[in-house]
Amino acid sequence: MDGEDLELFERSLRHATETHTGTALDAALDELGWHEAMAEDPRAAIATLFGLQGGANVTSSALDHVLVSALGLDGDADAGIVLPDVGRWDPPGWIDGSDLHSSVLSVAGLATAGLAEQRHALVVSSIDEKVIALRVPVPSLVLRPIHGIDPSLGLLQVTAERLPVTAEAEVVPGDWDRAVALARLAVAHELVGASRRMLELAREHALQRVQFGQPISSFQAIRHRLAETLVAIEMADAVLDAAWLDGSVTTAAMAKGVAGRQARTTIRHCQQVLAGIGFTTEHPLHLYIRRTLVLDGLLGTATTLTKALGDELISSRQLPPLLPL
Repeated sequence: MDGEDLELFERSLRHATETHTGTALDAALDELGWHEAMAEDPRAAIATLFGLQGGANVTSSALDHVLVSALGLDGDADAGIVLPDVGRWDPPGWIDGSDLHSSVLSVAGLATAGLAEQRHALVVSSIDEKVIALRVPVPSLVLRPIHGIDPSLGLLQVTAERLPVTAEAEVVPGDWDRAVALARLAVAHELVGASRRMLELAREHALQRVQFGQPISSFQAIRHRLAETLVAIEMADAVLDAAWLDGSVTTAAMAKGVAGRQARTTIRHCQQVLAGIGFTTEHPLHLYIRRTLVLDGLLGTATTLTKALGDELISSRQLPPLLPL
């Protein structure tokens, strides 16, 4: 997209995310042509929507579409997709047996709320070191709403045991890793969007809160915390830019890990700036803290991704290529 088109696209998506959430936002994205934009310019579509979604603290099933399109399964318009469980990124399904058509499928994963409205679910599964996608009727899955730290996110726990294997869709070797990498970039943008909003809330409070006859924004300790928060967010954003330019699975994992870690840095500093009001449900900070903690767990936490990247460096004894500058 060129500058004018991107500005109009962002303005339209901003209005949609500020006025809709859940299925209403999904409908708005369809009307705005976000899915077509994904096919034309994935980076602009993902970065813009998920950044705004994080800033507005709203939900959609856009992450499903990111994975489905990256897997080349766009033809399954009436199907949602099962995501890996919290902290994991391996396929959420596994097949017991060597002969596909006489085997059974088990599932343990997550899904966005929109899956309950679909007829079928795409379950990416592993068998004999291969990865395939299976179309499973949604009624055959056990869907349980997750009422954890962020119930407003609407995630569902998806489980099933010993389902017969029926319709399948081929997944090209390596496509699952690439799809997860693209989804990690989307979640990382959402983390950065949420972090920017938390910084904005802390900054507004620092300008308005008066102690000892002057705004607390004039205190050096407050300024340092806000400055360190901004540095943390810009670092996460810079790694995201590098990951888009590099286009590798490794840098996508780095971007997701850095975004999760820096979001926690943002939480810590913003909570200190907001002090007592930041602990209450009266202030919106808690909504972003809840959302950030869950987003950090999707497709690998900052801790697990860092460990996995470290293990890979040790086993390969090679540093990844330098990122383009």
